[in-house]
Amino acid sequence: MTRAEARERNRRALLDAAFQVVSRDGYRAKLEEIAERADLTTGAIYSLFGSKNGLVVALVADCLRPYYEEVEQVLPAGLDLLEAVDAFARYYRRSCDDPDALSRLSLQITLLDMALHDQELASRLATSIRSQEDHLIALFTGRAHDGGFVTSRQAQRMTTALRALFVGLGQGVPLGLAPAADEEYFAAIARALVSGASLIDHDSDPS
Repeated sequence: MTRAEARERNRRALLDAAFQVVSRDGYRAKLEEIAERADLTTGAIYSLFGSKNGLVVALVADCLRPYYEEVEQVLPAGLDLLEAVDAFARYYRRSCDDPDALSRLSLQITLLDMALHDQELASRLATSIRSQEDHLIALFTGRAHDGGFVTSRQAQRMTTALRALFVGLGQGVPLGLAPAADEEYFAAIARALVSGASLIDHDSDPS
């Protein structure tokens, strides 16, 4: 095994261990336990991630990256905006039924709690999440809609609205709080949102 391969193996082991410990303990998570689960030392965490916050930020990026890679596959370039939003909504709803949906929800809630206790971490998490969402904004930009094409700013506004909608619904599904929210419901409400005011650029609206 080369040095680079060993480094990547250690990085992967620490991220997997951090997912388990951080999901359970939140801001009380101990670096010592994370390192022990990965069969490494805390020195490896500092060497690879710089700090506990660095490890948490890397964990979030690691969880989001495959999600956005899959989204790219379900949103081919030939779809117009409403078709793309429909496909995205259905994909998001299916992800709520994944075996690890509850684990992801636990991590999501835990990260919010951690951010409330650490402003520096909150800022770094926001930056990381925005950089990942840029991929989704790019996927919606330029799609045909209502006789024109979606601008980057419109796609950004729409992505913000869709994220708020799906996060709320997505938290309810694994907990059994949204029993009627099937794929058709997700798709219909997402299309309605996009057909409404979420695309309006108020900064340039003469009214």
